[in-house]
Amino acid sequence: MPNGSEQYDKKNVLVTGGAGFIGSYLCEHLLKDSRVICVDNFVTSQESNIDHLLKNQDFEFIRHDFNTPFDPEIFPELARFKIKFQGIQEIYHLACPTSPKKFDQFKIQTLLANSQAVKNALDLAVRYHAKIQLASASVVYGPRKPDNSPYKEDDYGMVNALSPRACYDEGKRYAETMFETYRQVYKLETKIARIFRTYGPRMPLYDGQMVPDFITDALDNKDLIIYGDETFKTSLTYVSDIVDAMVKLMAAPADIGPVNLGSDLDMPLVDVAQRVIEMTGSTSRITFEPPLLFMSQLGLPDITKAKEKLGWLPLVRLDEGLKRAIDYTVAHKSLLGFKM
Repeated sequence: MPNGSEQYDKKNVLVTGGAGFIGSYLCEHLLKDSRVICVDNFVTSQESNIDHLLKNQDFEFIRHDFNTPFDPEIFPELARFKIKFQGIQEIYHLACPTSPKKFDQFKIQTLLANSQAVKNALDLAVRYHAKIQLASASVVYGPRKPDNSPYKEDDYGMVNALSPRACYDEGKRYAETMFETYRQVYKLETKIARIFRTYGPRMPLYDGQMVPDFITDALDNKDLIIYGDETFKTSLTYVSDIVDAMVKLMAAPADIGPVNLGSDLDMPLVDVAQRVIEMTGSTSRITFEPPLLFMSQLGLPDITKAKEKLGWLPLVRLDEGLKRAIDYTVAHKSLLGFKM
């Protein structure tokens, strides 16, 4: 079986959840110098996210539920990737449902995505001696600290393993444990990206993801709904910054350990909603509804490690990121299923 030390004209990279919000941008970025195999089952993602990539000869999409084993060598459409000879050099595991409004509907899929799907991805990494990265999340730290101080990577956090959302929160912690155990036992090069709240074009609409819903509602002069109260704060990082960090993390030394990826700027959601109203010239009002189970206040990241070890920090300012998301929504309004 080929190993990662051999040289090829282009790497073969597998991205699970590659048709999702972050995954589609990651696939697009990786195509600059790699061949990309995108695997997704469209549970909370959409084909339109990757339509523009399908004609690229270095890109192939496979519809598959990664909760079941995946053998890339049995797919004839992957023959040009020469996987039997070259193998797979890198795996990014992003596959996991992320729907705030449909969280209860996908609890079992979420549980399996953070356990069985992780095992299937890790087993592939063992088979091909591939580097592998987990898209973990800020939820591994649990709720915000009482003093709002940021979390460092060596903070243990506190998560209720029996809570209604534990399939995601505790699931991400277990996924990290699996990555670390495979690293210890099989000497894999594993990377753990602890991703904080991210926004940008291609996020699902009408799904409880507040930034895209702010934009669509503002364009339609409807109320902008915050699932919480006036005190709801969050950090927001534009998707291209997160993708850049993930690629830098994959290239980092093998022993780097988990890395926080996000913004350390605390932002009241009321201010974000107001900026969207101003930028769209909307007559919308801001209203408040009870919190959604999946959409809660999260802790802030200490990003010192990302700055020092990866040479990374978020570059896209909020106004610029919102403008890009608004422009995308206006340009794709017919495809996105709403009227202006």
